[in-house]
Amino acid sequence: METKLTYAHPDPQGVEKLSHKIGCHRVIASLLYDRGIQTPEKAQFFLEPTFKELKDPFTLADMDRAVERIHRGVFNREKILIFGDFDADGVTATSLFIDFFAHVDADVTWYIPHRIKEGYSLHPPHITMAVERSADLIITVDCGIGAIEAVEAALLEDIDVIITDHHEPGESLPNATAVINPKRTDCPSGLDYLAGVGVAFYLVMALRKHFRDKGFWEEIEEPNLLRYLDLFAIGTIGDMVPLVHDNRVLCMAGLKQMRKGERPGILALARVCRIDPKRLDSDDISFKLVPRINAAGRISHARICVSLLTAANLHEAQTTATLLDELNLKRQQIEREIVLNIEHRISRDPALLENHLLVLCDSRWNQAVLGIAASRLSRKYVCPVVLLSQTETLAMGSCRSINRINIHQALAENGHLLERFGGHTMAAGLALKKENIDTLRSGIIAHLKNNYIEDDFLKQLQIDAQLDAEDITFNLAKAIDGLRPFGTANPEPVFLCRRLRVISSYIIGNLHRKMTLQGADSPSDHCIEAFHFNIGDTKNPPEYYDKLVFKLKINKFKPIAAQIIIEDF
Repeated sequence: METKLTYAHPDPQGVEKLSHKIGCHRVIASLLYDRGIQTPEKAQFFLEPTFKELKDPFTLADMDRAVERIHRGVFNREKILIFGDFDADGVTATSLFIDFFAHVDADVTWYIPHRIKEGYSLHPPHITMAVERSADLIITVDCGIGAIEAVEAALLEDIDVIITDHHEPGESLPNATAVINPKRTDCPSGLDYLAGVGVAFYLVMALRKHFRDKGFWEEIEEPNLLRYLDLFAIGTIGDMVPLVHDNRVLCMAGLKQMRKGERPGILALARVCRIDPKRLDSDDISFKLVPRINAAGRISHARICVSLLTAANLHEAQTTATLLDELNLKRQQIEREIVLNIEHRISRDPALLENHLLVLCDSRWNQAVLGIAASRLSRKYVCPVVLLSQTETLAMGSCRSINRINIHQALAENGHLLERFGGHTMAAGLALKKENIDTLRSGIIAHLKNNYIEDDFLKQLQIDAQLDAEDITFNLAKAIDGLRPFGTANPEPVFLCRRLRVISSYIIGNLHRKMTLQGADSPSDHCIEAFHFNIGDTKNPPEYYDKLVFKLKINKFKPIAAQIIIEDF
């Protein structure tokens, strides 16, 4: 499949000046400059961030109302119910609140809904549950911005509600005691990039100060909020929000906190993932920790994860971490079966991919893993994918998109066909009547034709810089590592190198190729270690590459060596 390469073109003079001023490799200066970090002061802060420029949590709308109500609830020993979400963002936010409220000896309980049986967010039946638990105050985390009916039901039961969320608000806000959401149009904080756990952390920051002003810490030790940043990092990186500004500062501090191995649940989870906790990085969070945390909500129940992250000792945590590992293996198998089933359908009927859209429904599919399957298929076939599972009353499922094609906007344009939907530019969930599926497909196709061109449906890679073979060194890999954590708004750099020959190679696991490369025109014997995963032809792989597109990394198994991971050729 053709790949469209685009190239970054930062101002050469600006790059040279920045490189000289901060004494960094020219490639690093180029990467910083292209990300809008174009002064020595901004570059220094990006490379060595501190807490001094963190935003004031009281700039979030309704924060003062929230801390006053929570302080009153803690002081009067009211029953506080934390209501979370079932993904990594939600369970880390819930765990963070549990830690804080346990520290202040509050009368606190918590609840995570079942993904399939109860669905996303706070609903009127949950208020019945809150009444049964004698709750006086409900605090939502990573959900609730659309819970208008549930909040009204709570008010009828004399239960106050504080919403903390980061999802897009609707036209009306719930009639809650406080609605803390940086995406509110009237919120002046500039913190709209926070994940749900980020909003929760900023509430805890504000609570600590408010409690200090009230003299609360004269009898109880003031909590060290650094201890909560491991949860912040997992939830923020796992939710794929922009890793910029305060998110970057706090995620970097969170990674340092995680490497100390002080939280039994994270240490146990790292062990089942075969990760050295002292060298844990953002890739480990994205590809190892978060999938296991999310597997619980998809296959069983996400409350398992809260129990893990709040576990008091390693023995207790190890049992739960092992269970999460087993659930993730089960999730992978279910996902593989769905993807294979769809690939077989496409091989029999290629017309399914016409119009750059794939929409399929099957009552046998597990709804909880459809988002992951859709993500895998959208990358393979380079088109938006909508996968639905038929229930007794509705077809429900997930969408994933590509190349910033806004699938949420496409759904909104066809909202009259949907019972409900929600999400973001690249990912969304939806429910509709089965008889409306074909009409929805036609509506999304019309939206795509009216708003996008053929080039938007090509696999796209941006080349951040072109390197010579001799540039590919451990020192450069180490410098690039200093730009972590990578993610949304701070993507891992992609490089291009021309004219490389294969000195040696062998196939690993029948799918992957490990190689030693050299520049075809290079006068030196400088060698490059390379990996190419999931190669198409293991029988006759190339012995020469006119160009390679790759990422440059430190070799985890040889920490003083570099390796490249091939993305395209």
